[in-house]
Amino acid sequence: MRTPVRYVHGAALLATGLLAGAFGYGAANVIPTFRAVPMDVRLTFHTTMMKVNEPVMQSAMALAILTSFGLAVAARGRSRRLALGAGALTLTALLITVLGNIPLHAHFRQWAAGAVPAGHAEIIQRWELFHTLRTLAALIAFALLVAIAVLTRPAPRPGALQVGS
Repeated sequence: MRTPVRYVHGAALLATGLLAGAFGYGAANVIPTFRAVPMDVRLTFHTTMMKVNEPVMQSAMALAILTSFGLAVAARGRSRRLALGAGALTLTALLITVLGNIPLHAHFRQWAAGAVPAGHAEIIQRWELFHTLRTLAALIAFALLVAIAVLTRPAPRPGALQVGS
């Protein structure tokens, strides 16, 4: 039995939408809050949040990658190309996280347990840049999957009324 493309598309929309929303919330709310509180509060909150966030967000990214590429396998034509793009972008978000953000968390954990070094602002800015890049990748991936829904039209049923006719 073949899974209908629309179910795979729905799963991909849900997964990428949740991923983009989670990253977007962090960019719009968490990072400005981090900037507004004293460094010791930021580091305590950041390190505690990452203990929960890392496995949850990596799972969300994996689900978004799998469903986006799954849609690319199930779809045809323009939909396939857009789904491939979404899959590549969610994979990019994962790579940015694993190679960029997560290694910087080690610095934050060290600082929370001891002294904050003189060059800490540059490391924090690098973490925020990585977060911005992965947020944009996830948002564009979600937009590509929305575009599939908007740009592709299912074939009309025989005898169905057509809008505009």
